[in-house]
Amino acid sequence: MNEPLPPGRPITGSEPGEQKTRGRQSLTVFLLCALLVLGAAWVVLRHRTASASKSDALSARPGAGPVPVVAGMVAQRDFPIYLDGLGTVQAFNTVTVHVRVDGQLQKVVFAEGQDVHAGDVLAQIDPAPFQTQVEQNAAKKAQDEAQLAHARVELKRDTELLASKVLSQADYDAQNALVNELAAAVKADQAAIDNAKVQLAYTTVVAPIDGRAGIRLVDAGNIVHANDANGIVVITQLRPISLVFTLPEQDLGEIQARLTAGEPLSVFAMDRDNNKTVSEGKLAVVDNQIDTTTGTIRLKATFPNDNLRLWPGQFVNARLVLTTRKDGIVVPAQVIQRGPEGAYAFVIDDDLSAQVRPVKVARIDQEQALIDDGLRPGERVVVDGQYKLQPGSQVKLSGSTSPNQTNRNGPAGKAAEAKEGP
Repeated sequence: MNEPLPPGRPITGSEPGEQKTRGRQSLTVFLLCALLVLGAAWVVLRHRTASASKSDALSARPGAGPVPVVAGMVAQRDFPIYLDGLGTVQAFNTVTVHVRVDGQLQKVVFAEGQDVHAGDVLAQIDPAPFQTQVEQNAAKKAQDEAQLAHARVELKRDTELLASKVLSQADYDAQNALVNELAAAVKADQAAIDNAKVQLAYTTVVAPIDGRAGIRLVDAGNIVHANDANGIVVITQLRPISLVFTLPEQDLGEIQARLTAGEPLSVFAMDRDNNKTVSEGKLAVVDNQIDTTTGTIRLKATFPNDNLRLWPGQFVNARLVLTTRKDGIVVPAQVIQRGPEGAYAFVIDDDLSAQVRPVKVARIDQEQALIDDGLRPGERVVVDGQYKLQPGSQVKLSGSTSPNQTNRNGPAGKAAEAKEGP
């Protein structure tokens, strides 16, 4: 017979301990499956990566198939040597136009931003008070001239009386002194008239230099004074224009040597990216002292600026052409590679195999490299695709480039064009 269950105990299919054990077993199985899947995926990925690396290595081996590269030719041409510095454009001349007499500004003649010439009328001050002063001084001179004429008549009469012993010497001397005094007064009156006319002329404000008028600083109707700080307008001379830039003091010796030899040094104003020539000028001044705080020397170049592409206050890159290497060996800058033993380049032989050639680089500028040793004009070199090459690798030419085709907008490109002709 079945024994009855104790009272109060529920009837269940399993005990609580058994449920916990089964849950832990399910979680363990799930984790093991996940680890197996991840391991299998890692093995597959590693196998594929190894296969790809092996394929790349085999493709880079000599005789494993030609490697596509971009080739270039070693050129021979003149190569300018530059000194680069940061410069600021300055107006060739700058004048703040002030009034020279006090008065009311009747009218302003110039237009803001207008090109003006020396002597052009800019503004007019009320001339009435100054014209009145001229007339007053003229009247005073006329009065003194009349008195002088009368005094001279009296002096002539006194001269005759003195000769006849009728007039004393003291009376004659007094009349002579009066004539001299009145003559001096007439001269002073003339000077006063001249001064008043000068003040009257100052009521017409004219441009002192050729240049461009800036923003008007005072409007018509205002009372202006000769000691006003701001003036009425600023005129800047834009043609020609100056560029002030700095170079390290170590470059001063070479610059002085060129100037002493009488060689004019060209200066190029470049854009912010240092790739495009904005304008070309000539070195005008080397400052008379070195800035001890920065160890630099200031220089000034003059540009014709006919196209007004340079503007006062503009920051540009200055390139001083120090000298030009005649018939230099030039390749695109991408040709030069760096290794533990220095610079080298891949040279393409006639059988289309790439050989490593150590090179000595003199200068890299404007995406072109000047070679001192290691390459000869007319040789083919690898410009792009070197990362797959090893010594002796066969190559397939997929394109070509030449240093003469690079950066025609820069000064080096302009120099090459000048030599090549139209």
